[in-house]
Amino acid sequence: MATPPEPDAPPSSEARPAAPRGSARVVARTALIVFLVLTGLALAGFGLLLGAGYYLSRSASGPAPAAVEEPGSLRAENLKHQKRIDKLRPKGLFLIVDTGKNRLSVHEGGRLVREVVVSCGSGGVLEDPKGGRTWVFDTPRGERQVKSKVKNPTWIKPDWAFIEEGEAIPKKYGDRAEEGVMGDYALGIGNGYFLHGTLYTRLLGRNVTHGCVRIGDADLEYLYKNVPLGTKVYLF
Repeated sequence: MATPPEPDAPPSSEARPAAPRGSARVVARTALIVFLVLTGLALAGFGLLLGAGYYLSRSASGPAPAAVEEPGSLRAENLKHQKRIDKLRPKGLFLIVDTGKNRLSVHEGGRLVREVVVSCGSGGVLEDPKGGRTWVFDTPRGERQVKSKVKNPTWIKPDWAFIEEGEAIPKKYGDRAEEGVMGDYALGIGNGYFLHGTLYTRLLGRNVTHGCVRIGDADLEYLYKNVPLGTKVYLF
């Protein structure tokens, strides 16, 4: 008579002899060990695949931008331009005239020595009703230099000064001379333009001149005594 199967065993079409209880434990333990080993190998292989993919993706994209500063970077460009600016920077003493803000500053290399309030050109326009000439009263822009230094200067009035005042233009040169209107000193920067004094100190800081740069008495004396001939003057 056939022996019935164990209650835990899967149904079978054939009856099998019952296995010893110790042998069943060995088989189950062996099966568990094999399962754990295979699972570990599978996980290890998956990890290797992930690592290889990460390595390939990093190699394809290259190093992070922050890790290496390339020659064409913004910082390298800024340094290059800064070196160019340093080469163009004037050496020694020079003057800067800001015609918009009506300021004159004295510089020694990269150091600001003195800043003063001045008056620059008004930008006004005058037309000669008879001759058809036109004058624009702007302070010139660009690079100039101190070409002359005069103490107690005399103003030789140009044609426009008489036209502006409604007077006839004199025929004699001596009739153009006028004393005491340019202050105690004048520094010529070429083409009839001067850094000079003024009778109208209350107007300093405003654009009211015919093109020259008007300066207060104390500041004008300082410039006359401390700014040598040939000093560069930058007007903008």
